Amino acid sequence: MPYAESGDGVRIAYQTGGGGSSVLVLLAGQACNHHWWDAVRDDFHAAHRTVTFDYRGTGESGKPDEPYSIEGFAQDVIAVLDDLGADRAHVYGTSMGGRVAQVLAARHPERVRALVLGCTSPGGPHAVERGNDVRKALAGPGAAARRALGELMYTPAWFAARPGPFPTLGDPAMPAHARRRHLVASNRHDAWDALPGVCAPTLVVHGSDDLLNPVANAHLLAGRIPGARLHLIPGARHAYFEEFRTTASPLVLDFLAEHEAVT
Repeated sequence: MPYAESGDGVRIAYQTGGGGSSVLVLLAGQACNHHWWDAVRDDFHAAHRTVTFDYRGTGESGKPDEPYSIEGFAQDVIAVLDDLGADRAHVYGTSMGGRVAQVLAARHPERVRALVLGCTSPGGPHAVERGNDVRKALAGPGAAARRALGELMYTPAWFAARPGPFPTLGDPAMPAHARRRHLVASNRHDAWDALPGVCAPTLVVHGSDDLLNPVANAHLLAGRIPGARLHLIPGARHAYFEEFRTTASPLVLDFLAEHEAVT
């Protein structure tokens, strides 16, 4: 497995696949490694060379016990692209990965061709927070909290019909200190002031029934980023990209195809 070295010396494990002519960076959710994308990654391989990585604190990457930030995760993406020799890439970020993608596009516009923001939020005081009932369910005892998270990610019937494991529910080998630091990093994200400066063509995708990250945040992002396009997937929850892949993957592929000529 190849590694890039971040600016502060942390080893970042990354993975590539596919044989397409353009690079597509896929960014996973909070406290998850690259396996977040396992169920759908092949959908993009005919058109794109996909790149994933293990966030610091997850997978095969370094796990320093020091503050993490969304800005730092974005810098880790730059380190991976540099290691690959990729000047520009399409970027598809979901959940916390969408937060990373926002910062990447705003701070490093020269590296982002087209941007897809899935099931994510601008963060900060303008964001719409999940309800107290959702917070209470996620704070319950282990098995109950995991079931609650599963049913926030997927429709209950879909989730119950599959044995798992579900990589979208977190990296089981992640140390406790890294899990806490991921949570703090995500909670401190606030891209509101930076979003009007995003110049990459942008698609915002969200499940209409997402309670983990309320759908109102998709409207905020689409209204804040110049020229952004919004698409809601009816009936989908947080992991829309997996359960509703037959809708979501073609939607993203079509959008990226429109912007293959972006220079």
